[in-house]
Amino acid sequence: MPDHRPASFVASERDRTCPFDPSPDLRRMREEDGLPRLRVLHPVRGEIEAVVITGYDDVRAAFADERLVTGNGIDPALPRTLFNHPGFLPAYSGPEHARLRRMLTGSFTVRQAERLRPAIEAMVADHLDAMAEQGPVVDLVEAFALPIPSLVICELLDVPYGTRSMFQRCSRVIMDGTADADRLVAASAELNAAMADIVTRNRATPGAGVLGTMVRQYGAELTDDELIGFGTTLLVGGHETTATMLALSVPALLRHPEQLAALRDDPTVTGAAVEELLRHLAIPAPLLRTAVADVDINGNRIAAGEHVLLSPLTANRDPGLVPERPDELGLHRRPVAQLSFGFGAHQCLGRQLARLELKIALPALLRRFPTLRLAVPEAALRFRRGSTVYGVEALPVTW
Repeated sequence: MPDHRPASFVASERDRTCPFDPSPDLRRMREEDGLPRLRVLHPVRGEIEAVVITGYDDVRAAFADERLVTGNGIDPALPRTLFNHPGFLPAYSGPEHARLRRMLTGSFTVRQAERLRPAIEAMVADHLDAMAEQGPVVDLVEAFALPIPSLVICELLDVPYGTRSMFQRCSRVIMDGTADADRLVAASAELNAAMADIVTRNRATPGAGVLGTMVRQYGAELTDDELIGFGTTLLVGGHETTATMLALSVPALLRHPEQLAALRDDPTVTGAAVEELLRHLAIPAPLLRTAVADVDINGNRIAAGEHVLLSPLTANRDPGLVPERPDELGLHRRPVAQLSFGFGAHQCLGRQLARLELKIALPALLRRFPTLRLAVPEAALRFRRGSTVYGVEALPVTW
């Protein structure tokens, strides 16, 4: 029988007394035996009954199990949205997913990400200059955290930067779990129409970006719809999540001045610091899977047809993964195999690029403004608790 804890707990999975920590409900579930089945409020599916998996070993095993799928393809009977469009990778599983992902993997290696380093460094420097001119009080989301990943993904996709305000607006609607169906469909249609123009341009003359590469290498295998789906998926996922992570890292670091100073002043700390921030903050909302066959997770049976929610946040805080003070931020901690990018066949394709952006942008921000601080009390910040990624709506800072 379903547990009758509040249905909204997943949408509000953070502790109300600390915006960076898991809720008490999720903490308790991780410590209890078995896997609870709850009525939960999911940002995309709405209210569903699901098995909730919170422990590290169980979440990792579920990510790796190909019987727990993200989707079974596109449903033509449903409206076209980002989540129901050819080329949207999480909508596929098995061989079809492998076919589509194989075409993109080569554009997201560590080497390919490093080729963008000079461009990212220049973008960061330009925006820090602009902040200095505009300041000393700015919204860090609008002035820095959002435009940097937007510029990077425009560079990667060879998308006109003048369209960024449109795709940022549409992305916010698409990623907002509280948006109604009409707004979601309208935002998706506007984004798809703009991406269709870019695909048409690349079909005629393949550019240097990812879509041009796809056309040159796999053009005969891909439909225009699949290319549009590739483009919109990368456009939304490639800037929204990194922007959210970049902004949320700042108030987390401001709680720990000594660790902030280490990231600012010691370049040898940067790599481990970014991994620890990813572990500690774990911005994805619980990730939905559906069992296409009976599955056993650590002795717990999940029946075919059941929904499953995986919580990277509680998995990353599991004492089995981090034995010492797992709920604390520790930038000097030895990096662990955190699950904020997922694991297995659907692990985040752009994770190396996201890491690089964070490694460049965060230390540069802290060095440029060594007295950076919030311009409002932390309690006044508004957090995106119903979104598919958890973050801060705005971040007024001063120096």
